[in-house]
Amino acid sequence: MKSNVLKTRGPVFKKVGSAVVDLIPIVLVVVFFQIFVIKQPFPDAGELAIGSFLVLFGLFLFIEGLEMSLFPIGETMAYALTKKGSLLWLLVFAFMLGFTTTIAEPALIAIAREAGEIAANAGFLDSDPNTVKAYSLGLRISVALSVGFAVLLGVIRILKGWPVYYIIIGGYILVMLITLIAPQEIVGLAYDAGGITTSTITVPLVTALGIGLSNSIRGRNPLTDGFGLIALASLLPMIFVMLYGLIWF
Repeated sequence: MKSNVLKTRGPVFKKVGSAVVDLIPIVLVVVFFQIFVIKQPFPDAGELAIGSFLVLFGLFLFIEGLEMSLFPIGETMAYALTKKGSLLWLLVFAFMLGFTTTIAEPALIAIAREAGEIAANAGFLDSDPNTVKAYSLGLRISVALSVGFAVLLGVIRILKGWPVYYIIIGGYILVMLITLIAPQEIVGLAYDAGGITTSTITVPLVTALGIGLSNSIRGRNPLTDGFGLIALASLLPMIFVMLYGLIWF
């Protein structure tokens, strides 16, 4: 019994240690600037210590959750749908996975709300709360749709064996062209939208989908074919948000 407990504790301590190592650079940067640049003591040091512990514990739980559930779920679903031989359901699953993980992304919800309020304060939108809410919701939906289509395109690329750089280069050329005609008020937000999508919920599931799909198809290499979906998920939101700006403004 004691031996089993020790065997369980070993990996746990190892993962906690890994989380500590990941957190140390952030702590060192904050401490350095607080002591040597700002030259002031830390305010509420007790709360900061408790908060740092919670961040450490949360990081450990997050990594553990990825390994236990999100990665296996994405790979298993991709493998099962491929073996079932249903191309339609595979494509529907790819689109819905990208859409639902993005529409629920906390960062996107916060940014869309903030963008609506700023646009209203700047006079680009009617200050009516319903108008601001409609603009923010439309922004969220446009980003979610873009990620859904990005994952769908990424799955088709894996199935067809297309080189990822063809799509990426062509996509950024399209981004530059749309930038020339898009309202300047939306361009910065559109470029930031690409980073919003690469967050805690979307990245693990989409990556797992690509790896699982490339593992289950003969002639595909998970290293060369399984990755690249996140790049598409960062690219298409820029296009969709600028098009949304053209429609709205």
